[in-house]
Amino acid sequence: MFNHAILRQPGPDFAAGLTTAGLGIPDYSRLLDQHRAYAEALASLGLQTELLEPLPGFPDAYFVEDVAVVVPELAIVTRPGALARRGEELPMLPVLARHRPLARILAPGTLDGGDVLIVGRTAFVGLSSRTNAEGAAQLGRLLSAHGYQARTIAVAAGLHFKSSVTSVGGNTLLVSEAFAGRPELADFQQIVVDAEEEYASNTLLMNGTILTPAGFPQTLRKLEGLGMPITLLDTSEARKMDGGLTCMSLRF
Repeated sequence: MFNHAILRQPGPDFAAGLTTAGLGIPDYSRLLDQHRAYAEALASLGLQTELLEPLPGFPDAYFVEDVAVVVPELAIVTRPGALARRGEELPMLPVLARHRPLARILAPGTLDGGDVLIVGRTAFVGLSSRTNAEGAAQLGRLLSAHGYQARTIAVAAGLHFKSSVTSVGGNTLLVSEAFAGRPELADFQQIVVDAEEEYASNTLLMNGTILTPAGFPQTLRKLEGLGMPITLLDTSEARKMDGGLTCMSLRF
């Protein structure tokens, strides 16, 4: 059961952030509406939401998941892999210190929280353009001290591991076609997202309800087969900035 979510308000400079999506210029007022609906959805599921102010000079800072990995035992503050985002993690230190003991990823390690998926006591760590082997090793050591087993997996497609693989409960993962059948995931049941709906692989299970991006009917039908409540959320503007449902909050 998750009780708390930390979010950061998108700043007016958000369109200056990093993106490879090629989906056009995002709209700030529409993003604010979508971000508000996202926060309200989390609150409706029993989470106390903590909304931080925009971080001037860091247009991607509302993607707060990338700057920390939070488990019941501690919060691990990351060292972002993109130079333009290096520094976003520092204001999160006092925020997380109110909730958990702190640890940090140190140079030369890099780690983005979007590359970390924790399922039970297994922590999958994607090796990507943002997360290197040293960062993954540091995270593994920190988590192993609390009984977690870390497994690295190469991210050959997509920005982050969780762009392509998310948990939808129990022993079931929602995966893009690029990750279907990967040996590292062989212990899990897999629901494979069709190539044309790959963005919907980034879906968020929260307190028994699945939050999934609107506009992906084939994925929705597959998720309906799980028999859980589903909430559709419009993420069109975050998508233009390579963002999705998991990356806009830290949940614990």
